[in-house]
Amino acid sequence: MTRGRGYALLAVVVAAIMALSTALYVGVASDDGTRGRSAPGDGRAPHNSAAPASAGTWVATWSTSPSAAEPGTEVTGMADRSVRNVVHTSVGGTSARVTLSNLYGQSPLTITRASIALAAGSGTPAAIGDTMRQLTFNGGPAVVVPPGRQVLSDAVRLTVPADSDVLVTTYTPAASGPVTHHRHARQVSYAAPGDHTRDATGAPYTERTGSWRYLTALDVLGNESDGTVVALGDSLTDGITSTVGANARWTDVLSDRLREEIAAGADVPRYSVVNQGISGNQVLADGRGRPADNPSGLNRFQRDVLERTNVKVVVIDLGVNDILRNPRLADPNAILGGLRTMVDRAHARGVKVVGATLMPFYGHRGYTPAREAVRQSINAEIRAGRVFDAVADFDQALRDPYDPRRLRPVYDSGDHLHPSDQGYARMAQSFDLRTLKGSAPAKL
Repeated sequence: MTRGRGYALLAVVVAAIMALSTALYVGVASDDGTRGRSAPGDGRAPHNSAAPASAGTWVATWSTSPSAAEPGTEVTGMADRSVRNVVHTSVGGTSARVTLSNLYGQSPLTITRASIALAAGSGTPAAIGDTMRQLTFNGGPAVVVPPGRQVLSDAVRLTVPADSDVLVTTYTPAASGPVTHHRHARQVSYAAPGDHTRDATGAPYTERTGSWRYLTALDVLGNESDGTVVALGDSLTDGITSTVGANARWTDVLSDRLREEIAAGADVPRYSVVNQGISGNQVLADGRGRPADNPSGLNRFQRDVLERTNVKVVVIDLGVNDILRNPRLADPNAILGGLRTMVDRAHARGVKVVGATLMPFYGHRGYTPAREAVRQSINAEIRAGRVFDAVADFDQALRDPYDPRRLRPVYDSGDHLHPSDQGYARMAQSFDLRTLKGSAPAKL
């Protein structure tokens, strides 16, 4: 072999290795291990030519926790139906992607079409027509999500504003129940018979629901935010008594505060805020079923906190249900031990932890002096700095100064446990934004 031919052969081999390396890198970078597989024979489309370049930072702008199997969907699921979820963004971006879950499904979930668009207004299934985008999965329009799994869509170019409503629509042609959902969404979403994923008018969407179905996260790529704050909690974070459609949960108000402070030039982190509250949630105990409805904070911590996109800080507001729902007197040391375990897990990933004090519930049917003593014991440890990296003292902010065992009346929704809209706003206003700065303490 001549020297010239040897160099030529070497050049071909090097080029082949570089091409293979690039292909492997792209394949791994685009798959986080949660993707489903494209449906067989679906006529796969080419990779989305509108896919974004790697610019900016991916963060979660909205998310929710799958909390249970939707009653009544065990046999047929949402066969031959379009589901249009309405979600509200925390921060904006120039590209978007979604996560769909079949956690509670007992059979594969086949989605043959999915879309994303900006809502034409609040309280409507109508979209701004020129924002309608088809979502793809590994380059194809269809995907099959195995039972107990989730799938991340490809990124699509779409300018998503902060503090806006976004429509994410899926079409499932066949039975695949039960439906994985998040109840108590405090947001109206929609459904329609047939495939109307690309419909911008909203006219076919006559069925209304108070749950989010399948959809568990919306991420955006952009330069507005450097990371994500995850709020892990129960109904007090879920916002169960907040006004439907008003985005009046304390996490919504906290997100508004951050944007306003950043716009004013304040020295606060540029973070999005997402809500991983489940009504009735506990630190220690799961609900019934397999997988468990309403899994405990400990059991869902990896999924709902550490697996959220670019998480920097978690705010934990859990413990009241461990006190109220325990048929015996709850052990404060067990609850504190569960909270400290979550802190350890967060620190192992470099995530800072802000913990909330437990708010009063005198007047609620579950109140007893012994349970009040447990709450006070837990709060004393939290305030002493022996649990979390920083403290959000929601108890002090909302309690009645004339009777600290109860909520101040203006902050009480009426059940003596859950706040009113004004109470949720007070929680967010009392939150010291400086506690979001910095990182998890280094272990010695």
